Amino acid sequence: MMLSPDHPPKLILGSGSPRRRELLAQIGVVPGDIRPPDIDETPQKTELPRPYCIRMAREKAWAVQADAGDIVLAADTTVALGRRILGKPEDEAEAVAFLRAMSGRRHSVITAVALRRGDTFWQRDVLTKVKMKRLSDAEITAYLATGDWRGKAGGYGIQGPAGALIPWISGSFTAVVGLPLAETATLLNAAGWRAQA
Repeated sequence: MMLSPDHPPKLILGSGSPRRRELLAQIGVVPGDIRPPDIDETPQKTELPRPYCIRMAREKAWAVQADAGDIVLAADTTVALGRRILGKPEDEAEAVAFLRAMSGRRHSVITAVALRRGDTFWQRDVLTKVKMKRLSDAEITAYLATGDWRGKAGGYGIQGPAGALIPWISGSFTAVVGLPLAETATLLNAAGWRAQA
């Protein structure tokens, strides 16, 4: 069934991330509904960071319940140190381990975006290189005390206090935050979504 111009498609955000909602708002996109999918995010044995990230975004998009005319937007952000995936730290000790591993080194942040409308599917992924300064124990302790590391891939969020620890990036800043806006806008356009006046 084709939707008439009077009934534009509903955009469903398949993510509970407030950062993704804030990023979408920057380009005038307000989801009609938010439905975080419940999927197993465990990497497969020997799975590399980029294929893992792409698979996660795709699985999230397909896991969201939606009507045929609705557009589902899902994304995944993965922090990688070489071939190693640094997920969301389970506790403070793991956050410390991640920060120490990245200290003074470059790492990659991959964000994959997946859009689904009925059986049609669009996907893009963006890789950004990020350098973390060499961190002292005092800097790590001070950052952990902010609590900002919780629920964030790699144990940090570039848009928060950890921004002071990142002297250099090459790529998309918004992708590191959680959603590459230029690519997302292109995908939304391809899927037929228009900002509602």
